[in-house]
Amino acid sequence: MEKAKKIKIIVGISYLIFITIFLFLFFSKYSLEEITSYDFLKNNRIYFSELKNSNIFLISSIFLIFTILWVFPLLGFGSPIALIGGFIFGKWIGTIVVVFGLTIGATFLYIFGNYFLKNLIREKFLNKFQILESKFKKSEFIYLLIFRIVGGIPWQLQCLLPTLFDVKIKNYFFSTLFGIVPGAFLISSIGSGLEKIIDENDEIPGVLDIIFSPEIYIPLIAFFGLISITIFLRKIFYKN
Repeated sequence: MEKAKKIKIIVGISYLIFITIFLFLFFSKYSLEEITSYDFLKNNRIYFSELKNSNIFLISSIFLIFTILWVFPLLGFGSPIALIGGFIFGKWIGTIVVVFGLTIGATFLYIFGNYFLKNLIREKFLNKFQILESKFKKSEFIYLLIFRIVGGIPWQLQCLLPTLFDVKIKNYFFSTLFGIVPGAFLISSIGSGLEKIIDENDEIPGVLDIIFSPEIYIPLIAFFGLISITIFLRKIFYKN
C-alpha cells in the first residue's frame, strides 16, 4: 500500500512537470491573445495543411507518438486529441491515427496500472464495479468492447479499471481499438468540419453559421445520438 502511494505521488509530480514544461515552451512562443484569435487558427490551418501535404507519413507518425504520450504518461482525455486529429488530417486519416494512438497509449497505461497500481485500484473501486466481474469472466473481449462503447466513466479510469479483472493485454488492445472508433470518428468529423469552415471564411463566422453548417451539425447530431444510445446501454450493462 505504501509503495502504491509513492508511485501515485511520483506519477502526479511527473505529470505536473510535463504539463509545466509544455505550457512554458508553448506560451514562450505564443501569447494567450494570439492563440485565441481567428487569424491564429487560420494561419496554423494553412501551416499544418502544407506540412501534411509535404510529408503526411512523417506528420501522422509524429502525431501518433504525441497521442500515445498524451494518454500515457500525460493522462489526457481522448476527445480533444480526436478533434485536433480531424482538424489536421481530416475525418478518415484523423480517425485512424487517433484510434491507434489512443489504443496504444491506453494499453501502456493499463500495463503500468496492472503492475504498479492494482492494489490501489482494487481498494478504491472493486466494491463499486464488482458487478462487472462475472460479465468479464464470461467473455473478456465482448464485455470489454461493450465497456469501451458505453463509456460513462472518465477516460483514464476506464483505461485502468480492467486491472480489477485481470484482462489479457491482447483482448484489452483489440476491444479498445474497435470500441473507441464510433466516438473518435464523430469527433474527428467535427474537427474536419471546423477546418473546412475556417478554410472557406476569411472572417470568423457566427456561432449559428458554424452550428448549422452540414460539416458540423450532421456529426453533432450523430454524436448526440450515440450518447443517447450509450446512456440506454449503460443502464443495462451496469445493472446487477
